[in-house]
Amino acid sequence: MRTHEVFNQVPDIVPFDVSRNPALIEGLHREGAGWAEPEVRELGALAGGSEAQEWGRLANEYPPVLRTHDRYGRRIDEVEFHPHWHKLMQVAVEHGLHGTPWLEDRPGTHVARAAKFYTWGVADAGHTCPISMTYAVVPALRHNADLAATYEPLLGSRIYDFGLREPSTKAGLIAGMSMTEKQGGSDVRANTTTATPRPDGSYRIVGHKWFTSAPMSDMFLTLAQAPGGLSCFLLPRVLPDGSRNPIRIQRLKDKLGNKSNASAEIEYENATGWLVGAEGAGIKTIIEMVNVTRMDCVIGSATGMRVGAVYAVHHARHRKAFGAALIDQPAMRNVLADLVIESDAATTVMMRLAGATDRATQDPAEAALRRIALAVTKYWVCKRAPAHAAEALECLGGNGYTEESGMPRLYREAPLMSIWEGSGNVAALDALRAMGRQPDTVEAYFNEVSLAKGENPRLDDAIARVGKELSDLDNIEYRARRVVELMALVLQGAQLVRHGHRAVADAFCATRLGDDWGIAFGTLPVGVDTGAIIERAFV
Repeated sequence: MRTHEVFNQVPDIVPFDVSRNPALIEGLHREGAGWAEPEVRELGALAGGSEAQEWGRLANEYPPVLRTHDRYGRRIDEVEFHPHWHKLMQVAVEHGLHGTPWLEDRPGTHVARAAKFYTWGVADAGHTCPISMTYAVVPALRHNADLAATYEPLLGSRIYDFGLREPSTKAGLIAGMSMTEKQGGSDVRANTTTATPRPDGSYRIVGHKWFTSAPMSDMFLTLAQAPGGLSCFLLPRVLPDGSRNPIRIQRLKDKLGNKSNASAEIEYENATGWLVGAEGAGIKTIIEMVNVTRMDCVIGSATGMRVGAVYAVHHARHRKAFGAALIDQPAMRNVLADLVIESDAATTVMMRLAGATDRATQDPAEAALRRIALAVTKYWVCKRAPAHAAEALECLGGNGYTEESGMPRLYREAPLMSIWEGSGNVAALDALRAMGRQPDTVEAYFNEVSLAKGENPRLDDAIARVGKELSDLDNIEYRARRVVELMALVLQGAQLVRHGHRAVADAFCATRLGDDWGIAFGTLPVGVDTGAIIERAFV
């Protein structure tokens, strides 16, 4: 007998168009890559489609497995992935989300890539880690012209060629980064891995690495202590003679989230590497890669916020409680609008940073802006993502707490972006260091935010507060988070006032830069145009 009928349940949002995102598309055109809109739209439909969403789900349900030895006892050090992981990787590579932008001589290539990376990340966040590192390795590798000439075309190839073979025999390469050690973490100067020169120009690498993401990559940039000091090296998994480089995968990390992606502890047992940059200049060399991956931390956080806002709004549009749709209830409208404001702010500033990346090679002012703006934005946007994910999950109530909703995966993923490439304190202190060592970054920052002066009194007041904070050097490191948070909020506010939706910009400045806001999401003041704001998350 029928015991109940199902009603008042929300229809599945899949399939949906991820690219139906005004902040993203507006930014794409504003920053000079409007030509990429058709491809972004194509990826948007694919990422929100049932097939790609299933790829992402299964890649996380069945995480990678380490195979240290083959059936005969030979050491192989291989990681086995679910087949859908490779499908995700293939789409990312075919759309040039890895090293391709560095090889294309066209304005807006990095902006286009940022928009595509943001869009495709909705399918799965884990596989974007090796894609990001492959994107980031190119500028660092250019410190060795010979290595760059050999490997750049393969790092930018749109052919996904998985499997351990000598790099020059492959149609495309994936790269990784291996820096941190047990005793050091972010303090890479404490590294104990050694690099001993050999007569043929290579180095013998011996040591351990505590956290190596995507250990099945074709090559890694790593740090080791050479005779001249801490230096950067390129280590391929397979050597030119076809033999395996002795890079031993000791175990895979059992992580909070990012389950589809393998992260490992590895040992270099007399491995072979080639110097990238000068001896003793390891941090200066690899920081090129770190800064680029920090950009992807911002993009990943912005992606997660967009997903959270969209899912929360979709649920509220279709769920009824206490006699009315959730979206029509004032308290819920306040929460939803606040989530959308945070998402729009993250997306808008992300696109500005992508534009600065494109222009930095030709414009010193844009390079200086990118240096400081990326540091402060990485700190704040990535710090906001976990709280945003938690609030978005709560909008779905108990349904959001179940794995089937997808919200727990989003929630587990959110903290990673704040940890990866420098946790909160590291990012905040790096921003202070940049301003101390490169005073032109301070000028570039104020030039940028001052473009919005006179449009919103709260923004004008906040710009003045930044100046006051930076003029007071007493206890500046103790105040690092406070200072950098304010700088990030002012930068976001300036972008929204100049380029965002008027209702979003006004509400952002009234709350994030004013004093008419509570601590939790959903404490917007009376008078905010919640309808216009929430509508920006309709898909």
